[in-house]
Amino acid sequence: MFVSVIIPAYKQEATIKKNVEAIYASMEKTRWDYEIIVVVDGFLDKTFEEASKLQHPHLRVVGYPTNYGKGYAVRYGMARASGDYVAFIDGGMEINANGISLILEHMEWYNADIVVASKKHLASRVNMPFLRKFYSFGYHALVRLLFGLKIKDTQTGLKVYKRKVLEDVLPRLLIKEYAFDIELLAVAQYLHHNRIFEAPVEINWDFKGSKFKGFLFMDPYIRKMLLDTLAVFYRLKILRYYDDENRRKWIYNEELQLKVNTGET
Repeated sequence: MFVSVIIPAYKQEATIKKNVEAIYASMEKTRWDYEIIVVVDGFLDKTFEEASKLQHPHLRVVGYPTNYGKGYAVRYGMARASGDYVAFIDGGMEINANGISLILEHMEWYNADIVVASKKHLASRVNMPFLRKFYSFGYHALVRLLFGLKIKDTQTGLKVYKRKVLEDVLPRLLIKEYAFDIELLAVAQYLHHNRIFEAPVEINWDFKGSKFKGFLFMDPYIRKMLLDTLAVFYRLKILRYYDDENRRKWIYNEELQLKVNTGET
C-alpha cells in the first residue's frame, strides 16, 4: 500500500518546517511507502518559501496565490495524491504526528473506508480548554441528529480515506472552508462507504490561536460553521444534490480541476 499524507498550511512560516519534519520522522518509522504533500493555502507570508527549503525525497510543496480555506487546500492536495490511502493532518503542532501511523493501522485492522482521529476515543490524550470541549459536544450532537454519523468526533484534523472513497465523493462536494469534514463524511456514508471508524489521538491545543472570537452565535466562525452544516443537510436530504442523477450540477469540481490543471501551483 502506498500512502499520501496531505498537510494544508495557512500562514505558518514560523512552524511549517518543524511541523513537516515531525511528520516526516513519523512516517519514516512506519512500514508504509509514502509521499507528503504540503499545500500552502495562499501566498500570504513565507510559508511556501520555508516549506520549499526542505529537501526530503518523499516531499512535495504546492500551493496557490489566493486563500480559499482548509477544505479547498485538502481537496487540492488529494487531487495530486497517488496513494491507495490518502490521509490529511492539520498544519500546526497541536496533533502528535505519530497518530498518522496509528490511524493507518486501524485502516488495515478494520478494513475501513475511513478512519478519523477522535478526541472522544478512550485511549486519546487531549489537552484542550473547557470552552472548546463545550462547543465540540454541542456540534457533534447536532451532526449526529442531522446525519446519523455514529462516530463521536468529526472535526479533529487527522483522517485517512481509501482512494476509492475519495474518487466517488470528492467530485460532489462544495464546501471549501468550515464544514468540509462533515460534508465529506456525510456524503461518503450516504453513498454506502459506511465502514467509518475512530482511532485515538494525542492533542495539545494552543488556545491562543483559536478562531473563536465570541460566545455561541455571537461568534462569526460558529455561525458560518452552522450555516454550512445546515446547507449540507439541505443538499443531502432535501435537494438530493449528491445523487448520481445530479452529476451535471457538480460544477464546483470542474472549477477546482481547472485551477489544478492550469498551473495555479
